[in-house]
Amino acid sequence: MLLTPALRHVIVPTMSILASEIKKRAHQLGFNLVGVTDPTPSIHTGFYSNWLAQGYHAEMGYLARPDAIAKRSDPKRIMPETRSVVVVGMNYYLGEIPSPGDIPPSKRLLGRVSRYAWGLDYHEVMLDKLHQLARWIDSQTRQALTFRAYVDTGPLLERELAQRAGLGWIGKNTNLIHPQQGSYFFLGELLLDLDLETDTPSPADRCGRCTSCMEACPTGALVAPRTLDARRCISYLTIENRAAIPESIRPLLEDRVFGCDTCQEACPWNQRFARPTDEPTFKALHPTLDLVRLLKLDEDTFRARFRETPLWRSRRPGLLRNAAVVLGNLGDPAAISALEAARSDPHPLIADHATWAVKQITAY
Repeated sequence: MLLTPALRHVIVPTMSILASEIKKRAHQLGFNLVGVTDPTPSIHTGFYSNWLAQGYHAEMGYLARPDAIAKRSDPKRIMPETRSVVVVGMNYYLGEIPSPGDIPPSKRLLGRVSRYAWGLDYHEVMLDKLHQLARWIDSQTRQALTFRAYVDTGPLLERELAQRAGLGWIGKNTNLIHPQQGSYFFLGELLLDLDLETDTPSPADRCGRCTSCMEACPTGALVAPRTLDARRCISYLTIENRAAIPESIRPLLEDRVFGCDTCQEACPWNQRFARPTDEPTFKALHPTLDLVRLLKLDEDTFRARFRETPLWRSRRPGLLRNAAVVLGNLGDPAAISALEAARSDPHPLIADHATWAVKQITAY
């Protein structure tokens, strides 16, 4: 993206001063973490290729496209003019939700939602702030600024970039962990055609001997430190996956209707350092979902309710599929009527999982 240069009445700052001012401005915009690195090609390309070769990306074929692999290995393949990368992090932690045992019996037909999806769509929130930051950077320099902004959508190995920019290390659960703030962060990047002083990379590993996340994973999806098999990951199966959830894994979802936070909840760094976010747009709109009500939503109602939230990612068939599985796991006969109606849903994914859930409940 090319910004039209405006009249400038300032002397161009030195690289170090501009980098520090960029960080200050980023914090003012609401980013909790900010660092700078260069567009050096990735050192993890071999690991990434092996991960793909093992099939650990499941049905996410876009991760294995040759052009996407090339871009992930070298940010300059995305924007050849790139000379610096500003990496930001925004805290989304909103505290705890009641455990199933704390929920009154009259309200127990609820499913838990992963914390990142409790509020409005973070992509739009962060992209707007990144564009504001880019416009401000443009106002501080003599030349027109060329940049690309990404939030969880571009072909970047963003956690590696964040580690190189000094924002933390990649934990054994594959999440970026900051030593004073934990791992509940959205990441974003600005590719800039601007030379900036880079930050010292974070240590590559501060997990030590801890394997709490790997031991806590309900499905054993963390097959090795920093190696996730998406085919067994509840987050993948309930969000990105467009097919049936394997029957052997369905009971392991327990009451998780969208995503999973278990590996982050088990992390000692989060237990000690996670603090609620100050970002006003990240409100707890959907920490849990009424599963019976969810099964009754038609396409138009589903769109109206969830289109502006991360829950839209799974689309109606995926989220109602998940709701049926969770109701089957909860085993409450009060859900039978809604599930019987869902067995007639025109989408086979919903109908098939509702049938499974009815059999689970009637077997209790």
